Amino acid sequence: MARKILYMLRRTNRVLAILIGMVLLLCAGAVLLDIVLRRLGSSFGGTDEIAGYVMAVVSAWGMGFAMLELAHVRIDVLRSRATPIGRSLLDLTAMFALSSTITVIAIYCWPVVETSIANSSRANTPLETDLILVQIPWFAGWLWFVAMAWLTFAAALALVLQGRYAESESVIGAFAELESAP
Repeated sequence: MARKILYMLRRTNRVLAILIGMVLLLCAGAVLLDIVLRRLGSSFGGTDEIAGYVMAVVSAWGMGFAMLELAHVRIDVLRSRATPIGRSLLDLTAMFALSSTITVIAIYCWPVVETSIANSSRANTPLETDLILVQIPWFAGWLWFVAMAWLTFAAALALVLQGRYAESESVIGAFAELESAP
């Protein structure tokens, strides 16, 4: 069951990563076109603002993918010296800490979105962007990351409880250590 959940999460995140990549390419293309237009004496205007919004949204959505690909930075001085069960327990502790932290972050993101909805807030820029158009996808990205983290934690915990330490390590272990282990 745990492996099935992890497989579905990875598959979903790969599709999301492709979509995020396409959004980033479109944004880069728009910025490049705006730069060329500026050299010709014209401009779209606001591409810097839009690029900032795109970066906030794709970063929020990309964190879950990075987590499953073991791309988040971890400092594991003790982990390399531990037994398989010790590494699994340290991994679970790190995953629990990550899941808890991003849950708190997501909880504190909601009032930002709620205030923008209640006040019909707009950016204090020439574009006067309706902020909920940016904040709702941004908040959804954080919620996705929270869901991913807790589901991954639960799957890894199930693997550890079944004594499948190597499988758990492949899900929530330290990637750099796995590559450089003697």
